[in-house]
Amino acid sequence: MNTNKYVTSFLGVAPIEDPEVVLLVTLYNPTGEGGHQGGGVAAPVGGQIFSEILPYMEVSQGNQEEIEQVEEVETPDITGLNIKEAQKIVKENGLTIQMEGANMEEIDKENTIIKEQTPKAGIVVNKGTSVYVKS
Repeated sequence: MNTNKYVTSFLGVAPIEDPEVVLLVTLYNPTGEGGHQGGGVAAPVGGQIFSEILPYMEVSQGNQEEIEQVEEVETPDITGLNIKEAQKIVKENGLTIQMEGANMEEIDKENTIIKEQTPKAGIVVNKGTSVYVKS
């Protein structure tokens, strides 16, 4: 049964070399600009929590350079486009496209029109993020 409600989560461990903290953030039916993906709404909460507790533990943020090198992109608006057009646009932006409950190889990409997308257009995400669509 589809209730049109979402559960999103983020799981983090620190420090990665010798874990002392495990953090699970779970949000039930999140709303707002972050969409419904853990990376858009739950991960920022986890990041904020880590930024506040790790200094008390005197844990260095040794991988900070790597974290800052992750390139972010703005999610393009692909609603109203067919899958073939949308795939080209998201690929140009370093993103991928997924359709819930469907194998992308079996979809009629020329005649399947996108009606909804998550994350929504304009949301800033990391390159490599998947844009989930519904037709």
